[in-house]
Amino acid sequence: MAYTHYTEIPADVAERAARIRVVVFDVDGTLTDGRLWYGEDGRETKVFHVHDGLGLKRLQENGIKVAIITARISHPVSLRAEELGIQHVYQGQKDKRATLNALLEALNLAPEQAAFVGDDLPDLPAMGISGLAVAVANAHPWVAERAHWRTRLTGGYGAAREVADLILAAQGKAEAERDRWL
Repeated sequence: MAYTHYTEIPADVAERAARIRVVVFDVDGTLTDGRLWYGEDGRETKVFHVHDGLGLKRLQENGIKVAIITARISHPVSLRAEELGIQHVYQGQKDKRATLNALLEALNLAPEQAAFVGDDLPDLPAMGISGLAVAVANAHPWVAERAHWRTRLTGGYGAAREVADLILAAQGKAEAERDRWL
């Protein structure tokens, strides 16, 4: 379940989240559960959670850019990003830190204005320069211990929605978002 009690957000995390202007997500293990599915024809399939998708759309609707930086190249990622209106999609990126730096330069943002959400070792360099480093609940222990905040839910099962809820709450936009749906 996503954050329902915004008072549970530690003060230092809330301060970091209040500055965020772009949220960058890894894919496998973060936006998905990390399993790789291949059909008999060799085509890859991925499963994305609808709650995460709405969270990403809500971020964008509130003026926060969303980006994807992933080491793998996958057609399902392109399809999901297009469906959600995510314009900044970087696949096949082995150096996520360099890619994040290039994105920040293109958006004219400082590292403290970026959140990076990851789960495994290749995410550490990008998390290390981000103003808000988030590890999903099932992240590798070395990643979790270097994160500023850790989700309650695992990758692919609502973790991205938790991040969206956290940022919107820290920026004072959660109540208006809730009221918009009532």
